[in-house]
Amino acid sequence: MRATVAACAGGALVAAGQTMLTALAGPAVAADPYEKLAANAMLPVADEIAGPTADSIDPATPAAQAIGADQLTGSSPQALPVLDEKSELDVASLTKAVDIGTRIAATARQINAALSSGAPQAVLEHGEAYVLPTTGRFTSGFGARWGVTHYGIDLAAPIGTPIFAFTDGVVEESGPASGFGMWVVLRHADGTRSVYGHINRSLVSVGQTVSAGEEIAEVGNRGQSTGPHLHFEIWDAAKNKMNPLPILQAMGLRVVGDGANSPD
Repeated sequence: MRATVAACAGGALVAAGQTMLTALAGPAVAADPYEKLAANAMLPVADEIAGPTADSIDPATPAAQAIGADQLTGSSPQALPVLDEKSELDVASLTKAVDIGTRIAATARQINAALSSGAPQAVLEHGEAYVLPTTGRFTSGFGARWGVTHYGIDLAAPIGTPIFAFTDGVVEESGPASGFGMWVVLRHADGTRSVYGHINRSLVSVGQTVSAGEEIAEVGNRGQSTGPHLHFEIWDAAKNKMNPLPILQAMGLRVVGDGANSPD
């Protein structure tokens, strides 16, 4: 009975997790027996199998017992197969299934937390949440511009549009900045930094810890700017400035616009 309950509980958890995963990433194809286990986990596993009538019982045939979800087929999940009474409950399979379900649930919690303040998009990368830092139109990319190098990307949006922390970090700079008028700089656990320039107002203080998706500032038009926008930069651990666009794209964070408009 205890093993059967564990099987049902593990299966239900995984089934719930798979529903969330499908919502986030689309339907997945079962690639191994553990995924087949998850796919069939919503089938009930009973303590007893309803037997035939007394007249049809063959004394030489032992009664089938409820063994576990490892006996369920992947090809016909709507039908229960004949169970083999000699099979033992695959505890390792159930443990892995429960672990998968737990991790899927944790992923959903992280994504939901990152989106809770209004960030337009959120993803997980190596177990860490990342968000698109604001809504708006991509108007200018990384590289040469007006005879100088533009070290970030511009996302045009109305003044006051919320700006969100790209990922978890600590506020390293917050306030006036040459060229940007005002900025916020976040230092992340891996030593990288994200920069938010031309902001209208900062909502954080130096030394403050922030979470991915937390609102940290508002889009502005301060400094050397020809229109309200967020200037967004990513620096590596040595403070070399990297092109944010392919980094965002590789994570699955999509910007709107082709960057071909006149720079803001």
